[in-house]
This record gives sequence, structure tokens and C-alpha cells, in this order.
Amino acid sequence: MQIRTDLAAEARELWEKSAGKTTELPGVEAHTRSLHGFETTTVQILDERGAYELCKPVGAYVTVELDAFLRREEEAFERGAQAVAEELKRLLRLSPGETVLVAGVGNPAVTPDALGPAAARYVMATRHLARTMPEEFGGWRRVSVLGTGVLGTTGMESAELVGAVCDRLRPDRVVVIDALCSGSVSRVCRTVQLTDAGIVPGSGVGNARAALNSRTLGVPVVAVGVPTVTDAATVAAELVELAGMAPPEEEKLRAVSDGLIVTPREIDVRIRETAKLLGYAVDLALHDGLTVGDVDMFVD
Repeated sequence: MQIRTDLAAEARELWEKSAGKTTELPGVEAHTRSLHGFETTTVQILDERGAYELCKPVGAYVTVELDAFLRREEEAFERGAQAVAEELKRLLRLSPGETVLVAGVGNPAVTPDALGPAAARYVMATRHLARTMPEEFGGWRRVSVLGTGVLGTTGMESAELVGAVCDRLRPDRVVVIDALCSGSVSRVCRTVQLTDAGIVPGSGVGNARAALNSRTLGVPVVAVGVPTVTDAATVAAELVELAGMAPPEEEKLRAVSDGLIVTPREIDVRIRETAKLLGYAVDLALHDGLTVGDVDMFVD
């Protein structure tokens, strides 16, 4: 069955499951490590062979598992924000003085799609402060923050809006935050993915929009997201497999689900919590020397 997922780590697992562990995945490297108590997996798609097998563009894909955060372990928010920040900083490869545009993509009126706009509210906009208050903020990185909305409410593709702002502000890097789709119930709202390959909003749920990447925007783009939904057909297939039953035909599964998308019952809480984690992580990544306590004073 063709599983819909935005996560490269899941795509790799699905490929290995279908091909067998003895088969080597061409054009892909992967490794796992622990960072501040959070497991992180980096999947590097090296060439077009790997891109073809995983149906993802060439680039680095980093997943940070949020289990410690969801279990409310001690200082899990601070450690999780720092872990995501360090991976984001590694992908951005910023030099001193370079400017950044942070775009929160999604529909704030639809809870599972509200992650981007919600996270953007925690990102410190400093471009105007560095210009108007140079004594206090002259040493800060100049960061602009944009909430794009969605085509249905603005009449503009997110890529068109972000592209227009890039043409005007000329940032050195763009960070895009968006909700993703998972191919497994176990990863919904439990994983952060960061990638330097950009993003195609809505692709995971079959509603692909224009891409946000270095080719379309003209500057390096790092996309950050958390899967907030999964396909109902995928859920049904997982339950059938757990029950040890023979999988039904994909066409029948999709006909029954009829495009249904599944999200957790407590999605409003999950969006609120993960949006804050991502927003703080972006702040820590963009401004050297900041702590979570410092960010609290500015945005909380």
C-alpha cells in the first residue's frame, strides 16, 4: 500500500520493510544519536537514486523524537527546544550578520493546520528593533516573521507571498514552519522534522501547493514541521496488520476512508505545546547566547 508521509525517516523505514533488511537502500545514508536526551535520526538523501526510492528531494532530513517532552520529563521543554535549535542551527549554517525570514505556513482557523502560525507567534521579530534601537538590539540577528495564511483565505499561494517578501527584504535564509502528515499513528504530534530540502505544503494529504525551497525563493530554505495528521486508510491498514489479518486492497481501503484525515482528540493542546517548542527553538537557533528564560521575557 502506498503510505502518505512527509517524514523521510518513515519513508526509509517503509522502504526497508518492503525490500527486506538484506537489501541496501541506494543513495541514502542514515544515523541516529541522542541529543539532550532526545533521539535524533538524520537521513541524508545523497542523489537522485535515493530521491526516487524515498520520493523526497535530495537533502538532509533530521527527526527529533519528542517522547521525553510528552512524558513531561524534568526540564524536557528546555532540553527539547535546545535539541531542535542545535539541529536547526546546523542545517542553516548561518554566518554573523546574516538575516533570516521565518514563515509560519498554514490555516490558523483549522487546528491541525495551525502549527505554523502558532509557532510564528513565539518567534522574536528583531529586524525593526535592530534598526530603530541600535544601542539595545544592534548586536542581535535581524529576523522578520511572516504568517502566510492559505490560498482559500488570501487568494495567494504561500510560495507567492514568501517569494514577494524575499524579493523585498532579501533575507540570507528562510525558515518555514508547517504541519506535516505522518504515515504512522505513533508519530503524530511526537516527531519534529527539519530539512534543508524545503517543503511542498499540503503534499502529505494530497493537496500539494507550490514548493518553498531554494529554487523557488532564491535563498537557502530550512523547513521545520511536526506531523499533526495521518491518512485514515493508513490507520485502517495498521489496525489490520496488528490484528494479523491479510491486508485488503488499497483501492477498497481508500474508497471506505474517502479522503478522511485523522488527528488526535487533544490536537488543540498538542498544537499549543509543540508550537511553543518550535518557536523557542527557532529563537535559540537564530540568536547566540539566548536561553529559554531569555525568550520567556520577550514572547511569553
